[in-house]
Amino acid sequence: MTALEHPARDGTDGPSRPPARVPFPVVDEVSRHCLQEEEPETVHIEVHLPGRLDPARLTAAFTQALHRHPRILMREAAGPWYRRRYEWELTPDPDVEVVSFPPPGPGALQHARTRALLTAPPLSASPPIRLEVVDGAGPPVGSEATDAVGTAPPRSAAPRPHTGPRPKGTVLFLTVNHTALDGPACLRVLATAAQLYGGKDNSPAAPPVRPPEAAAKAGQVDTPSTWTPPARVAHGTPEPSPGNGLLVTELGVPHRPKGSPYTVNDQLMAATALMIAHWNREHGARPRPLRITMPVDDRPRGTDMPIGNGTRLVEVPFTVEELDAGRMGELLHRTAERTRALKSLPRPQLGHGAALLTAPVVPVAWRAALTRGLRRAAGPWTSTTLLSNIGRIPYALDFGTEAGRAHAVWFSAPARTPRGLTVTTASTAGRLHVALRWSRTLLSHGDGAHLRDLFEHYLHATQEDGSR
Repeated sequence: MTALEHPARDGTDGPSRPPARVPFPVVDEVSRHCLQEEEPETVHIEVHLPGRLDPARLTAAFTQALHRHPRILMREAAGPWYRRRYEWELTPDPDVEVVSFPPPGPGALQHARTRALLTAPPLSASPPIRLEVVDGAGPPVGSEATDAVGTAPPRSAAPRPHTGPRPKGTVLFLTVNHTALDGPACLRVLATAAQLYGGKDNSPAAPPVRPPEAAAKAGQVDTPSTWTPPARVAHGTPEPSPGNGLLVTELGVPHRPKGSPYTVNDQLMAATALMIAHWNREHGARPRPLRITMPVDDRPRGTDMPIGNGTRLVEVPFTVEELDAGRMGELLHRTAERTRALKSLPRPQLGHGAALLTAPVVPVAWRAALTRGLRRAAGPWTSTTLLSNIGRIPYALDFGTEAGRAHAVWFSAPARTPRGLTVTTASTAGRLHVALRWSRTLLSHGDGAHLRDLFEHYLHATQEDGSR
């Protein structure tokens, strides 16, 4: 075993050794350079269970899961200003109590969401995540929930049905410092904890297989130019307080014809593009091409899954002419061709420029200043928004007989400007769980509710018109 897999433990395996250190990868370093207190780089994961959990057993299981994936037990190592790299220092045990149980109550769910958006786990303490367990809370079963950080009143005239009683279950809130880790990696750790707690099999399900005839065309795609600055999400009604807002909703997984060349991810991509184009028209913005950033994750989902920031980012472009809901079938086919081509191309996580920018040839403090300056200069060329589709949750997240298995899982990604809006989706138990997250300097909760309604409308249109 390497030091990376098993850091030294003082007093347990002979003479104490300095903790192992790992240089920051490119993604971690760029994120570390650009941190802002006003809008923390957090990933929020919200897992709804039908039953209750025993606090002591859960704490023990989650702590054991951290040791099963020791790469998560890390903190930023201190160093002089002239050092050439940031480094992660691996620790034998957590520095802090990771699992907490806030008091239950009518507002406990909203308060936990607020904390997930406003306060990031510090990089100086291992591990840079926290797990909050909210007892007796959850959105109505089978409904299209509109719980938000500050409830957003829906703008659509049609009432949103509630088809079941409010459960008295448990909600797990994982808050992740995105400079260190991403959502899929932390979900892997939670799946290990579920298996240790409940004794049920939480092995990942096999990923869906794309038809071979669709993949064969991946290299023959007409892709619009990406040199033109893309559209920005038009300002709605900004709020005076900084930070992010959040709205979650539950929808049906969109239907697609059997054997169709596009996937649910392509339907989500088309719905996101049409949602923003519609929003911008309503707010008088001049029509411009869109670019949507899409994370691609090729990691295995088993216990050997690399823990950290493991996704690479690609950008899916759309011309103004393509964003016509009346030509939905054509839009879906073009989207499918582009996403296949982009996924198949080998590319560094943040592109070749980021790899060059983080080369350790000068002190890291100098590179930090340069990176922040380039980020501001490149703002007009930043993609319009980010769509992160986690897909079907590969783990049962079964915590045993008393607590049960997850029936809803939401993720949300940071939404700093210049994007100012992110859409994150995942499917669990045959339902689609959507989170809209936005910068308060750009949108209000009422704006978020209207965007949710537009997204739902266009997602429904992809299944109505996608076969044309």
